[in-house]
Amino acid sequence: MNAPIHENTDSPVELDSYTEELLEKLYSSIDEPTVPDEELQKEVASLFEIAIDSELTAPIVALFAKLLEIRESNTATPGSFGVSLEQLVQLADKHQQIDEHMVSLGGRLTRALPIANTANNRVQEYLDQKDSVAPSGIELWDQIKENQAKIKRELKMSDDDWNSFSGQIRFAVDSVETLAKLIDLPADVLESIARVTQSYRMRLTPYYTSLIMPGVINDPIMLQSVPTGEMIENAGVEIPPVAADHSPARLIDQFYPRVLTIKATNMCAMYCTHCLRLAHIGRKDHVYGKDAYNEALEYIRNNKRVRDVLVTGGDAFLLPNSLLEWLLGELDSIEHIKVKRLGTRIPVTAPMRVDAELLDILEKSNDKKPIRVVTQINTPQEITPVSREVFKQISKRTFTVLNQAVLLKGINDSRVKMWKLCETIHESYVRPYYLFNCSYRNPQFSHFRVPLEVGRDLIESMYGNISGDAIPRYIATAGGKIPLHRSNVVSNEDGNITLRKPWSGEEVSYPDADQAVYNQDTFAFRLND
Repeated sequence: MNAPIHENTDSPVELDSYTEELLEKLYSSIDEPTVPDEELQKEVASLFEIAIDSELTAPIVALFAKLLEIRESNTATPGSFGVSLEQLVQLADKHQQIDEHMVSLGGRLTRALPIANTANNRVQEYLDQKDSVAPSGIELWDQIKENQAKIKRELKMSDDDWNSFSGQIRFAVDSVETLAKLIDLPADVLESIARVTQSYRMRLTPYYTSLIMPGVINDPIMLQSVPTGEMIENAGVEIPPVAADHSPARLIDQFYPRVLTIKATNMCAMYCTHCLRLAHIGRKDHVYGKDAYNEALEYIRNNKRVRDVLVTGGDAFLLPNSLLEWLLGELDSIEHIKVKRLGTRIPVTAPMRVDAELLDILEKSNDKKPIRVVTQINTPQEITPVSREVFKQISKRTFTVLNQAVLLKGINDSRVKMWKLCETIHESYVRPYYLFNCSYRNPQFSHFRVPLEVGRDLIESMYGNISGDAIPRYIATAGGKIPLHRSNVVSNEDGNITLRKPWSGEEVSYPDADQAVYNQDTFAFRLND
């Protein structure tokens, strides 16, 4: 191997291999060198003077980057500009001494920056498309406010009606006739909706209706809330509801020994066209008596293995404040219950429901034992300034807010749509938690189902491209939650593991722990006798 390139200089500086390689490249001979023009001479001279005088790393990097660009074009070496090898060695050393982590000039310029540029290019297509392909309700807010004004006029809603939960429910859109006043839809579409709503319930709050964008075919909000002809055409033999084989007590679903669900209500502020619990929702809203809840609570009291209870429905936030406070109080009084969850779509369907009294109830219960709010947001269009503020307030009063999205055709089944969804809710005080593959149990919404491999690709594509805690786990429900993530372990031969980076497909070697060392009895404070 050749001696270090700076060996002939008077400098005692020791450079790392990255910088050595960079200097060798800069000063390697050129077959037919050219004389730099005056403009280029001035540019390099200016960069050199700034690098000499500055106590920052960036000007040094800028000088070396320009010299490297010139050398790679095979026109001139630094010597053509009167810059000596010794001067560059000193600048490289200066860069490393300034940097708090002693990062070398060669490492930063020839390794770190190219890696960063590759990563930047990888996400640029997403950044260019995200706001047009998958706009959030925040970005669409001006149009949404126009929609709200129209809906108020058509439904004759006052501001007090609009801003109250009771008003949102009282003026809920539950007929094709009302929907037709608020959204411009072709006659054949309205006829199809009318046919479907004879069998499947439709209800949208005026607020949620305002999120539908005029003139957008297959608007993601409308797809989730307005039943279409497929629900009739797909109808086949429905697999029995989960409750048929996983309900050991009244109102209880249980798949796991330490976690169970209380289906506390069958009511929702709006009815989703992909609802897993179609059979539970029924044709009418029902309020259960305390005798029903007490049967569920008695089962929990007698099952000391259970530590985590999810209160859902329907929608847990549809319970009156007094009943929800009582139910949480009962759970808090059970010693072996350590954490609680509340399942709700209210913050995106009727955020007016989250009032000061409800927030106080959540905080009071959370002070006793952690309470998590679990929501379902499937498109960034559901996040508006209003819903974002509600999530912000809930996050101040509870342990955390988690999102369980459903992978749905036409709504979130592309990289741009899914990345934007996860980043938008992440910025709205909600952590992406699960991404469910749309259930196979209900043939009515088989048109929404997305192939498993598409879902895997969406999840794997996020790694290395968006924040790690903004990436949900991909799950199938089949008698419990089954993770669907693709393995990134390509091979393992005698402790030499090959891993695949999911964001680029690049394979890298990774040495496994030494099995012999792992098996040794002597470890840490346990020494040989």
